[in-house]
Amino acid sequence: MLSYFSVKVTIDTNIIYQALYSSAGASHAILQMIRSGEVQIAISVPVFEEYRDVLYRPKTIKETGRSREDMEKVLDFIALVGVATPINYLWRQNLRDEADNMFVELALASGSEYLITGNVRDYTVDNELILDSFSITTPSDFLEAWRRRHGK
Repeated sequence: MLSYFSVKVTIDTNIIYQALYSSAGASHAILQMIRSGEVQIAISVPVFEEYRDVLYRPKTIKETGRSREDMEKVLDFIALVGVATPINYLWRQNLRDEADNMFVELALASGSEYLITGNVRDYTVDNELILDSFSITTPSDFLEAWRRRHGK
């Protein structure tokens, strides 16, 4: 159930990983906010496939202490609640890490207010992007901004 506080975000894969690795951090809190409907997660086919690739890796399963079935449930949940967003263009920003381009594309196409990542520098250092339609932020900075905005 979406609340009137709902904010649409694009989430880098490292946030999903961190949320599953530790229930104590900001990434896990954001996943819980998605679950409660306070935050909407934008998804696209390339981003969902990236999530699947990372979550199914034996190393990820071992490090998070989760099973493949647990990862399937997480992916099913994301597929169920995610705001599916078609990407009808391949505008390339030429970020240092080519894999990060898909997250910027999704944030732009979906109208996300935030792109949440643990690697802000990957999106902001040595590139020519001027982004004013969404903010690139860390999980803890997102939570702080969300709480200020909603008085929580």
